[in-house]
Amino acid sequence: MRHLLEVDDLSTTELGDILDLGGAATVPRSLDGLGMALLFEKPSARTRNSMEMAVVQLGGHPLTIRPDEVGLDTRETVEDVTRTLCCYHAAIGARVFEHSKLERMTAVSSVPIVNMLSDEAHPLQALADLLTIANEFGGVAGLAGRTVAYIGDANNVARSLSLGAGMVGMSVRVATPVGFGFSEADVARIIATGTDFVATNDPFEAVAGASVVYTDVWTSMGQEDESAKRRELFAGFTVTDELMDAAAPDAIFMHCLPAHRGEEVSDSVLEGSRSRVWPQAENRMHAARGALVWLMEQR
Repeated sequence: MRHLLEVDDLSTTELGDILDLGGAATVPRSLDGLGMALLFEKPSARTRNSMEMAVVQLGGHPLTIRPDEVGLDTRETVEDVTRTLCCYHAAIGARVFEHSKLERMTAVSSVPIVNMLSDEAHPLQALADLLTIANEFGGVAGLAGRTVAYIGDANNVARSLSLGAGMVGMSVRVATPVGFGFSEADVARIIATGTDFVATNDPFEAVAGASVVYTDVWTSMGQEDESAKRRELFAGFTVTDELMDAAAPDAIFMHCLPAHRGEEVSDSVLEGSRSRVWPQAENRMHAARGALVWLMEQR
């Protein structure tokens, strides 16, 4: 049984296959007459909408489950909830706080488990990101040799993006304030993809000549009590027109959303001609569809 908890659960070939399926005009109705449970500990706009529609497009029935309806490890254990959902559904998606809950789910599940976000990884976002970049620069084959620059907090989104970009042959540069970079273990994992990886505390060093400039919020869900302090520490890491001008002439801007305009990105960049945030958001659905088709083929 194959699961998708992080991008590097896939081989490079498998990653390419999923991206091809995500970009395909037609795909098999792999969930025809079947259900998929979509379990949310964290709220979401893009993840719920993209996953529900991907399941529908594959002929399946999505069932979204609120956290209070199952109470992971309060009303029932993660393991018992997983076993129960396996009785009804062909696949399970889970958006959780702790990545360990996903690992516990896979240990007992008889159906594919899809990570819809955890504190460590966001593989579906990375798939959508790579699909967006591929659409811009001549397909998956056109990604090799290009550079993606990530500016901000080295969080779950940055980790999955860096792994995926490295797997398709892109160079990765990550600019963070001191103390907010990747761990040594994360860096080793990213470098293991074969990428040319640079970590810096200088946003301009990171974006110099880059094809893609990417950022995310400075304060993620669950870190709200740190927001004021983070705004101070991340001063100078806003993606502005000046920063974008230091990238390649054909560079695009990306953001996984929601965006805090005026913090991690200026309004002029987010709404400007180089922004691809809305195609990127749409590609969450296409990438999810490709991932689900691939997973159902592996059963």
